[in-house]
Amino acid sequence: MTAEAASGPAQVDEVAGWVRTAGPAGVTVLTGAGISTESGIPDFRGPDGVFTRDPGAQRLFDLDAYLADPQVRVAAWQRRREHPAWSARPNAGHRALVDLERSGRLAAVVTQNIDGLHQRAGQDPRLVVEIHGSLLEVECLSCGWRGPTDETLARVTAGEADPPCLVCGGILKTATISFGQALRSEVLAAAVQAARGCDLFLAVGTSLTVRPAASLVDVAVGAGARLVVVNAEPTPYDGIAAACLRGVIGALLPLLVAGT
Repeated sequence: MTAEAASGPAQVDEVAGWVRTAGPAGVTVLTGAGISTESGIPDFRGPDGVFTRDPGAQRLFDLDAYLADPQVRVAAWQRRREHPAWSARPNAGHRALVDLERSGRLAAVVTQNIDGLHQRAGQDPRLVVEIHGSLLEVECLSCGWRGPTDETLARVTAGEADPPCLVCGGILKTATISFGQALRSEVLAAAVQAARGCDLFLAVGTSLTVRPAASLVDVAVGAGARLVVVNAEPTPYDGIAAACLRGVIGALLPLLVAGT
């Protein structure tokens, strides 16, 4: 399905005009799993999602279970070794947002994704707010030490099934937000600021059902921003959106930023 067939060329052109004429506060983009599925990274609850295929996998993403059960940590480290993010490549949707940045109209990319594909596409890391953390870093849950994930995965490959922190011996976990784990206050504050300060808020590839990420829409609209939803399926916020575009994100986003 082409972007035009999904949303209509007139509506796509109208939204592209809004992007081109965004005021000095620019465009803030909230991205969810939908932009990364096109790079081969499954979402959690979609038809081919991680939890759809293996409901028991939810335990690996629960902080209490992770802390209490060494076998959960062993299984989690093996899953991290096999994560498709290591071989995934940015797609046309990611690259379109880099083009938007180069136009000078991008205020921020607030992402629910942990795969680092925005940065790999060439997005300025200073403009990317990773509200659910990053798979690319590991942190100690005791002393707070942080380091590259690939170094800890090398230890797993070498035979350490549940590698402890080399500084204090504590439990290591990727620097991602698990169920039952609070978001980092400074990261959430940056996301709220990006939502409150923009002229146009694009919600891309997100169901807008997971909070506090979905609440950023309320912040943006409450501050006077125009909302555009770009998603394959309906969301709870479609009713207040100035436009809802359905279709392949990698086809839609390049059209929206063309000519910026």
